[in-house]
Amino acid sequence: MNDNPLRLLIADDEPLYRNTTAELLRDEGFECLCVADADDAIDVLKEHPVDLVLTDLNMPGNLRLELLKEGRSKYSHIPMIVVTGVPSMPTAIESVRLGIADYLLKPVKFDELLTAIQRATRTPIAALRDCDVQTDHADLSDRYPEIIGRSPPMISLLEIVDRVAASNTNVLITGESGTGKEVIAKAIHRQSPRRNNAFQVIDCTAIPELLFESVLFGHVKGAFTGATRDQKGLLENCDGGTAFFDELGELPAAAQAKLLRAIQEQTFTSVGETKPTKIDTRFICATNRDLHAEVDAGRFRQDLYYRMAVIHIELAPLRERGDDIVLLAESFLKRLRPKDSGITGFRSETIECLRRYDWPGNIRELRNVIERAIALARGREIGVADLPKQVTNPESRTTNVHGLAEISRDEALDHADREYLKALLDKHDGVIASAARQAGMSRQGLNKLLKRHGIDADDFR
Repeated sequence: MNDNPLRLLIADDEPLYRNTTAELLRDEGFECLCVADADDAIDVLKEHPVDLVLTDLNMPGNLRLELLKEGRSKYSHIPMIVVTGVPSMPTAIESVRLGIADYLLKPVKFDELLTAIQRATRTPIAALRDCDVQTDHADLSDRYPEIIGRSPPMISLLEIVDRVAASNTNVLITGESGTGKEVIAKAIHRQSPRRNNAFQVIDCTAIPELLFESVLFGHVKGAFTGATRDQKGLLENCDGGTAFFDELGELPAAAQAKLLRAIQEQTFTSVGETKPTKIDTRFICATNRDLHAEVDAGRFRQDLYYRMAVIHIELAPLRERGDDIVLLAESFLKRLRPKDSGITGFRSETIECLRRYDWPGNIRELRNVIERAIALARGREIGVADLPKQVTNPESRTTNVHGLAEISRDEALDHADREYLKALLDKHDGVIASAARQAGMSRQGLNKLLKRHGIDADDFR
């Protein structure tokens, strides 16, 4: 490489992996020091200058991440890359919080390892060097203006997002519908080294199973009837950038297997092609499903879950975020009101009403409520009368059982059907596939029922 090769410390208790990796890296021009446990690694750091540490997690002396903690507190200028064969959510999250440069899973391809080393030693690591210092929350808010909130859950979220953004690990974002999962994914991408490349949203509910391969991987001319020209897939469009899989839990089983291979190999083969295409893509995904339960039920692949959920970020529902409700309402008002509207703010009683409501639809519901209030406002300040009844009087959402006795049985059944369908779509954010699955119906059957009752799923998105 050069006259002053980078010195790497490899800490791993598997002799075959440790020695083989060291030999391959030496062939690339690196100088390698090898140890089998965390205690010896710490001794090396005390006695020798090192440019980067490659460390296993599950090895003697490091079962509580002692090496990572010691490295971050005393040798914060040295980037550290975790390479582990036993991933877990707690250790992955804690590793990122400690400021690692990357988190890789065994078996790791050598090209992928080289890329991680080059990225960690070439790019500025000021953010990692300062990770053991108290985070400046005001500075974080300035860097992430799209993430609005000062509540304890949001401060913790900002800190995690900031650490995750600097790494290249895959991220799973979970939370109730409407909590802002795509906003968080975009924020991670915008602050990452991939920020100048594409952020590709892939809606797993919008791709028919039969077209999944073609849409994601592309196809060549003549691959199937109607393929009149070569077509790039969504993954190739975001090479070098970030692929965001929204509603990952809705992905059919066959598609899960194909996606797993693309993530593991960082390659894919277009439909009708024989030569694989290599990509360099970070994967972020989101779902409002409990993927643990989906894995246990056999509906989601465990290996795909662990590949995608190296880092797991759980978003708090709006009802647990206190005064963030007011901050978000004021932000939506400022953003959505027409310039000539004359609306200046909210009445104090309106603010209290917004605070008391439990917001089952979370941020998305709050935005819709504010947009509606702006359109209906009769003065310079938005009053309680400008809010919908479900906010000012939540009990009005319940069915008046006694009133049903005044209508015919058929009318009562129709009423119950409509209310059920509305609640179903509201819960699943207007996503037909997941709503039909819960209802035990086909998508076509649910669509027919919605059409009969004059309900549009788009109204719930």
